[in-house]
Amino acid sequence: MIRYGQQDITQADIDAVIDVLKSPNLTQGPTVDRFEQGVMAHTGAKHAVAVNSATSALHIACLALDLGPGDWLWTSPNTFVASANCALYCGAQVSFVDIDPATYNLCPKALEVKLIVAKAEGCLPKVVVPVHLTGQPCDMAAIHALGRKYGFKIIEDASHAIGGSYKGEKIGRGQFSDITVFSFHPVKIITTAEGGMALTNDDELATRLGLFRSHGITRDPALMTKEMDGPWDYQQVVLGYNYRMTDIHAALGVSQITRLDQYVERRHELANRYTARLADLPLTLPWQHPDSHSAYHLYVIRLQLDQITTTHRAVFEYLRSKEIMVNLHYIPVHTQPHYQKMGFKAGDYPQAEQYYREAISIPMHPSLTDEEQDYVVEALRAALAQ
Repeated sequence: MIRYGQQDITQADIDAVIDVLKSPNLTQGPTVDRFEQGVMAHTGAKHAVAVNSATSALHIACLALDLGPGDWLWTSPNTFVASANCALYCGAQVSFVDIDPATYNLCPKALEVKLIVAKAEGCLPKVVVPVHLTGQPCDMAAIHALGRKYGFKIIEDASHAIGGSYKGEKIGRGQFSDITVFSFHPVKIITTAEGGMALTNDDELATRLGLFRSHGITRDPALMTKEMDGPWDYQQVVLGYNYRMTDIHAALGVSQITRLDQYVERRHELANRYTARLADLPLTLPWQHPDSHSAYHLYVIRLQLDQITTTHRAVFEYLRSKEIMVNLHYIPVHTQPHYQKMGFKAGDYPQAEQYYREAISIPMHPSLTDEEQDYVVEALRAALAQ
């Protein structure tokens, strides 16, 4: 079986986890800080707050930016539901901005049009969440310029994108956003098994992110609201959550990040091989913006349905029948039953819906061999000829 994505675990990873298992600190120890420092060193961000999932990171990012009832969060419909759900967790409302048909990311032109209407109607967003789909960064400079003009904050959902770059700076550097979120799920670029992280260059936001991560509790006298009873004292100063990452998970991240650049390089090699071998087929292949260096979490093909006699579903099922575990990223969020109960409907975001009708994510991960990749290409060629 060839999976669309999977982790690469080495003996060094195993040894790092075993070392923590033999240590006094399985959680709330020094390894989480080491992992945070490693991600900060890679990205150039000033602060990093590790948590137990990217979903948790999105939630505390919204909380840190004071998103709440009466506020709006806008994001891409072409994403996993967590990018939108984080607003609902805070009691805020959600809307979407259609995608750019070339990059599949949130379209700055569509965003500007929607902002003009929202300003006239008095319902501008408080937060916008651009999603770096497949690992390719959004046009963050354009989105940031709109943020300054219309007054919204920006959370980069870079769950797919650690290791990539935008305008020569590592994704996570945060020059065009308030907070950046990474995911370390096993299919992502590097993994902690489950885990996520929120990065920021703002000292106050970093403090708030840290509080929301751990029950809203602090032992820092500077953050307390009354005099300490003694050296044992702690105070809950906000309502927080238990979103901590364990040292066991962080140990895996500390080891994995040493191979991050190597992983991204291999993903680019695989992408280039796919592009060369699939160029003659009736497919739309990934286009890379010249300002970006994708992390290539995914390699998404789009079927040119008017050029083939088979169907999207038939191609997908044929590949699965050949033990190629392709996937589809993503079902547009606004078409999910929960969101349709909120009033969204098919036809609201036509570019995202057209993408969904054509897209298939084919295998892309560093452990994929050239032979396995060639097998995928030949199976896809056969599927399209049905």
